[in-house]
Amino acid sequence: MASQVATPTSLQTTATSSSTSLSSPALSPSSPAQLSPDDVELLAKLEEQNRLLETDSKSLRSMNGSRRNSGSSLVSSSSASSNLSHLEEDTWILWGRIVNEWEDVRKKKEKQLKDLVRKGIPHHFRAIVWQLLCNAQNMPIKDQYSELLKMTSPCEKLIRRDIARTYPEHEFFKEKDSLGQEVLFNVMKAYSLVDREVGYCQGSAFIVGLLLMQMPEEEAFCVFVKLMQDYRLRELFKPSMAELGLCMYQFEYMIQEQLPELYMHFQAQSFHTSMYASSWFLTIFLTSFPLPVATRIFDIFMCEGLEIVFRVGLAILQMNQTELIQLDMEGMLQHFQRVIPLQIDSGPDKVIQAAYQVKYNAKKMKKLEKDYTTIKTKEMEEQVEIKRLRTENRLLKQRIDTLEKKGAPRYSEESVLQLERELVQARLKEAESQCALKEMQDKILDVEKRNASLPDDTNVARLQEELIGVKLREAEALTGLKELRQQVRDLEEHWQRHLARTAGRWKDSPRKNTLSELQDELMSVRLREAEAQAELRETRQRMLELETQNQIHSNQLRRAEQESRCLQESVQTLTVQNKDLHVQLQEIKRRQAEIECKSKEEVMAVRLREADNFAAMAELQQQISELEIQKEEGKVQGQLNHTDSSQYIRDLKDQIAELKDEICCLKGQRGLANQSAFDGIHIVNHYVGDDGSYQSSDEDGVKDPTLQDTQQRCGGRVRLRPNLVDTDSDEEDEEALRLSVPQSGGHKSTTV
Repeated sequence: MASQVATPTSLQTTATSSSTSLSSPALSPSSPAQLSPDDVELLAKLEEQNRLLETDSKSLRSMNGSRRNSGSSLVSSSSASSNLSHLEEDTWILWGRIVNEWEDVRKKKEKQLKDLVRKGIPHHFRAIVWQLLCNAQNMPIKDQYSELLKMTSPCEKLIRRDIARTYPEHEFFKEKDSLGQEVLFNVMKAYSLVDREVGYCQGSAFIVGLLLMQMPEEEAFCVFVKLMQDYRLRELFKPSMAELGLCMYQFEYMIQEQLPELYMHFQAQSFHTSMYASSWFLTIFLTSFPLPVATRIFDIFMCEGLEIVFRVGLAILQMNQTELIQLDMEGMLQHFQRVIPLQIDSGPDKVIQAAYQVKYNAKKMKKLEKDYTTIKTKEMEEQVEIKRLRTENRLLKQRIDTLEKKGAPRYSEESVLQLERELVQARLKEAESQCALKEMQDKILDVEKRNASLPDDTNVARLQEELIGVKLREAEALTGLKELRQQVRDLEEHWQRHLARTAGRWKDSPRKNTLSELQDELMSVRLREAEAQAELRETRQRMLELETQNQIHSNQLRRAEQESRCLQESVQTLTVQNKDLHVQLQEIKRRQAEIECKSKEEVMAVRLREADNFAAMAELQQQISELEIQKEEGKVQGQLNHTDSSQYIRDLKDQIAELKDEICCLKGQRGLANQSAFDGIHIVNHYVGDDGSYQSSDEDGVKDPTLQDTQQRCGGRVRLRPNLVDTDSDEEDEEALRLSVPQSGGHKSTTV
């Protein structure tokens, strides 16, 4: 049995590796338009063996051996059949040619390539096509993979914990410590070491798992690195997840624009976009849709990027809008988790067709990205300001607590005003010092500019040397000119003598004529010599002029070089100064910030002191008002005791006198029998109640329970005790005025 299975296994390995390397007859560019019957039969056998190997994971593990050294895909297509149809044959031939002629097809037939990818990449070509789409072939990082596995990652515990949660129902990953879990751990660990900022994120394991279903772990690692770098996945998986927030913002805008009724329903139910769509972007629908459908969408994602996620997500909402509007929040969550996966499981073609009916404007998405960045920047600034205010508030609370514990002294209003004046003076001095510093800096810059414009001592010396050299050459030229003039005068004299001699030549003898000819020749020789000397002088003069010009030019060139060097040095100096000034500016800003913080703290302290002072002043004013009220009450009470009591006594005396007169009258009428008996005397009394008010009527006096009780206890005796306090006399406090009326039937008398 083992030998029978080994042959199909080798065939499967050979066929898969040939599909990856594109060296089989069916995929070569020189193959005929149609496969031969033998090739068709061979491919049918290979597909049958792939199907058998898929159903038996143990035989797959035992026959393939190590995953790393295998060039075949670990998971084969589930659509194998015993005989290939003509359409499948044409698809294989077409994709074989596309892979072999990839560069030309990618450049010249990009639209046709996108259409083919949208229709689906054949399973056996998926590994190589994905690598070609993201340019992951021959990456240098592939050679570092084995070294990365030997290192230790700080994320290993997290990766081990989440491995069992990745595709828990898939044959390749569901068994603990299986080959699939091991290679998944290796790839995630290697990437966490390469990109330590991102490290490990749980959603990324599903993408790596899908890659491992199609290709060996080294190639899967390279493709995953490319996806993170070039497909915005790295920004999605960063700890801040800022890119995910941007995607949610853009997707929510698309819903608001194209599905306004559903958007209003989501808002009414507080159903946020991140509650159902975050996993779509983080895992490219791998955790939300069935694996075959998600793989088809991932094909398009490898070709077109995150745009397909926006399109498919909005297409799903359009297809389920009627049902979602009728549900509440929990019902919508259940619908997204259970109903939509079953709805899409029938086939991805319908969803993909609906996705490309969705309006997607790339320029609008860029604008939304800028708007989101602006909003987040403002939020960050507000958070920084809030954090700063919270810090200041905490410091102020700590300071208040400290002051309360120590018992902060109460400052007077004058001390508060003095502190405010000192604070204003300190700020004025600070402003003056800043102005003075700025003026000094401006003066230093002016002086440096003046010094730069002044010539150096070396430049003056060189100019003096050049001037001396020019003057020497000028003197030599003048000397040569004088010599030439002298030679010209000598020649003129010789010429005049020669003319004088030749005037009588025809009259002389032949000998003399011969002598004159010789003299003429000598004269002509001298003339030629003079001409030659003149030409030589002119040549020397020109040479001197050229040398002078050369020296001047060389001096100018040297000066230019020196100036360029000086300028370079000045530029370097200015750069250093600029850096120093920048550092000083940063230091000044820091000091200014510290001063501002200190001033704010001082202002807050002053305000706190002011508040304490105001509170203290309010308490003092309240005490003063209470004392004034007590003082007024005391004055009124004292006046009452001093004046009203005496007046009151006099009134009582007058009343007593009137009563005596009335008694006398009554004595005179004692004998009258029909006269009613005299039972008592009712005296109207002015007294002060407990509440400090005066009562002077008969009714008030009768209504006083104290007075009634006193009358009852005294048994007919009316006792008058004025409730008045005299601050001047203590004896009058005890003074009492009594009026008694005995109730005997026959004898009536009044005693004062």
